Amino acid sequence: MWYRYVAMSSGATAFFGKTRQQRVFRPKTPSQNASFLRHLATFDLDTRPIPEELARTPDPQAVYDSFYTYVLGLLEEFYPQRTITVTSRDPSYVTAEIKAKLRRKNRLMRSGRVEEAGALARQIGKDITRRSRRQLENIDSQTNIKELWKAVRQLTGRQREPATDSSITADSLNCHYASMSTDASYEQPPLKATAAECPGWTHHVSDYEIFNKLDTLRPTATGLDNLPAWFLRLAAPVLCGPIADLINLSLMTSTVPGQWKQARIRPVPKTPTPKQAADYRPISVTPVLTRLTERIVVRRYIYPTLSSPPSTLHFADQFAFRPTGSTTAAIIYLLNTVINLLHSEPFVIVISLDFSKAFDTVRHSSLLHKFSQLDLPDHIYNWLTDFFSNHSHCTVFNDQQSTFRDITASIIQGSAIGPAAYVVTAGDLTATVVGNSMCKFADDTYLIIPASNEDSRRGELDNIRSWALQNNLRLNCKKSSEVIFTDCRRRRQRAMDPAPLPGIVRSRSLKILGVDIADDFSVTQYVQRLTTSSAQTIYALRVLRSHGLGDAALQHVYRATTVARLMYAASAWRGLTKTSDRQRINRVIDRARRLGYCSPDLANFDELSDIADDELFGKAVRLPNHVLHELLPPPAIASQRYNLRPRTHTLQLPEHSTHISDCNFLTRMLYKNTY
Repeated sequence: MWYRYVAMSSGATAFFGKTRQQRVFRPKTPSQNASFLRHLATFDLDTRPIPEELARTPDPQAVYDSFYTYVLGLLEEFYPQRTITVTSRDPSYVTAEIKAKLRRKNRLMRSGRVEEAGALARQIGKDITRRSRRQLENIDSQTNIKELWKAVRQLTGRQREPATDSSITADSLNCHYASMSTDASYEQPPLKATAAECPGWTHHVSDYEIFNKLDTLRPTATGLDNLPAWFLRLAAPVLCGPIADLINLSLMTSTVPGQWKQARIRPVPKTPTPKQAADYRPISVTPVLTRLTERIVVRRYIYPTLSSPPSTLHFADQFAFRPTGSTTAAIIYLLNTVINLLHSEPFVIVISLDFSKAFDTVRHSSLLHKFSQLDLPDHIYNWLTDFFSNHSHCTVFNDQQSTFRDITASIIQGSAIGPAAYVVTAGDLTATVVGNSMCKFADDTYLIIPASNEDSRRGELDNIRSWALQNNLRLNCKKSSEVIFTDCRRRRQRAMDPAPLPGIVRSRSLKILGVDIADDFSVTQYVQRLTTSSAQTIYALRVLRSHGLGDAALQHVYRATTVARLMYAASAWRGLTKTSDRQRINRVIDRARRLGYCSPDLANFDELSDIADDELFGKAVRLPNHVLHELLPPPAIASQRYNLRPRTHTLQLPEHSTHISDCNFLTRMLYKNTY
């Protein structure tokens, strides 16, 4: 919702075990909206600055300040802030706005205006339902049911606040995060002097494009520039032009407004009882307009360069934050590489690497040096240089806001450009020995070494440590692990396993982006974990039903949690399942269907997997720039094509060399409907 906390000292008190907090919010009544829209109808487009005059301004920051002064003035005029007091005994779904409506309803009831109070009560009920449903729909369904149970406790009034150490404050957390994002060897990245001034006005974005982006803004947290998403969406017909000028001026002059270089961090506990600053994960909130501008830069300039990188950078083994990239594609690539090596090798070693606080410590000078090697316009490179300079953040914790601290490292978590920036950072992380390879999904990195190159393990790790040192990162060997994969039918024929690496744990299974795969390619353990967590979800849904959540909403929640969890990366690991594994998954879906938590017409696991397989394989075949396209075999020669069943492709069929090969996603799809 659209409110912000104020400091504890400004009104938060405790009495009878109950904590009072003052929240400042901006109510939006129908009369306010109508008044604001009438004002927008009188907006004079002739007052908009001429682009040529705007381009010649000696101080772009003055233009940004003028824009914010005008827009924030409109916000304060038509939607002034109000203060309301909430207590710790209020349910979590009672926001400041909802509580203000409840008080207004009570005043209407006392004055005898029953019909108006009833209409407002129905509106309040819709607001509460919408907020509760949003809590359930935003659950991270790809990991576990922790978020679902958190939502259950909130909706049932049993939310337990994690115990915190009184020595942890907003300032101590902010200092901790700033120390992580500080580069002791910081060097100011150089600008490209060849970035000539653009002749006249350059239309990087049009008014119509910005209008479409503003008109489709989703509810999101407001940054420190105090421009909420709902206000930008409401005023999109008028503000699209000035915002387009603002973005064009920023990109053309390679300057980033000072309002876009500050972030607010909301710490989230990583453990039930956090005892130190490291037990909190920093979640940064940046302004809405800077995220919009960053997406334009990433999609229009950075993404196209990843498909044709220079020889010094390599992105083919990176599956995160790339067009068509996904965790499913990354797991398929890793398994495909390992299985193909097992055709000629007795075993394959996979080392899962972990980098400590990777996103928070990236060195700016090395990152911008790699950006300079991409085919980017000079003024866009200079814009990136200015974007990563002079950033600062504050931390909000226990209703207190810390002071601002400057940072000289990190890819600015919470920004839209951060994920693509880490992809560029890891672009020169490659294996040094021929035959070895890597699979990367952001900072989740897997080193693949065949048996014939087992002596190169130490050298590869030394190279990775050297790369990490150059980029201000640190390889965490305690969280890294080593797994030796082998074909179960050839296990007796393989040579003795190599000696374990010092400091790295050897395991019998590997968790690849959340999917547990044993060293004999069994996924029974992973299926057991899925079915167990799904059973717990059934109980949680039963609790929600007892508290009035309708069947339609329950079915929506079930698809967003259990079905999505069961189908997560299923195309990659489904071929490794046994018949008993698939039956266990189908029993979970059948039970939910009997209890009414699942739609009666929902397909079973095999049918859902077939749909996902066909969709992914079809994209890999049709799209030349798909991340899996390079793994496909070449087209079959016309003289070798036989008059068999119609196939979905015209590619050559690989040989059936081992049993495990038939479990590979690409092999399964290439042979599907062939005979």
